[in-house]
Amino acid sequence: MIVTGTENTAVDFGQDYLAVREKEGRLYADEDVLYLPGISADHPHYDEWQLRKESCDRLRHYLKKKRRALTILEVGCGNGWLAHRMAGIHGCKVTGIDTGSTELEQARRVFNHIPDLQFIHGSIDATEIGDREFDLIVFAASLQYFPSVKEAINIALQKLKPNGEIHILDTPLYSPGEIERAQYNTRQYYTDLGFPGMAACYFHHRIAELASFPHQVLYRPSFFRHHIFQDKNPFPWVCIKNDGTR
Repeated sequence: MIVTGTENTAVDFGQDYLAVREKEGRLYADEDVLYLPGISADHPHYDEWQLRKESCDRLRHYLKKKRRALTILEVGCGNGWLAHRMAGIHGCKVTGIDTGSTELEQARRVFNHIPDLQFIHGSIDATEIGDREFDLIVFAASLQYFPSVKEAINIALQKLKPNGEIHILDTPLYSPGEIERAQYNTRQYYTDLGFPGMAACYFHHRIAELASFPHQVLYRPSFFRHHIFQDKNPFPWVCIKNDGTR
């Protein structure tokens, strides 16, 4: 996972984040990572992975419809499962980046046979990226670990090609009235796990924080989708386009 801040803060976050992932049962064997988001129906996180699969399928369909070669950066790629799925699309060259060394090493180990897929250890502005520009930058379940949405998006915009796109998915984005309760729930969750300090590394962003960027909501959770189509995915999918004004 990836988080901004000082180097020491990132190291502390990385250690606690990994310990939390282990306690949650979210560290997977190499053979399991290879097939994600496919997972056994009796796995304790099966329902969560079904939601991830829905998001992944929607994104892959979107990328295929472009019918052209794409360079993609996934920010906070973790064990690399989504980067792997995107790299499986003809013409897509994918780079995954993350500050967490353990899961990133697993990604390199599991997917080292994929020619159009590479992994970089570092933050979104890592020197290893240099002046490279991308057609798409994906934040999947990672934006909540950045203190500032505007700062993260502005950095990402600098890494986009003209008319490039930033995609945010599998990320909670709140209305103002939801923030206080969400913050309480997060503090309670990490306290119950035995890592209360982690609550300070998890940020509750409002969807209104994206208002200053040219964006489009490609998927919006709704009562209708939930009850008519049995679509339980609670997260919006937001696309921000580089219109050249920043």
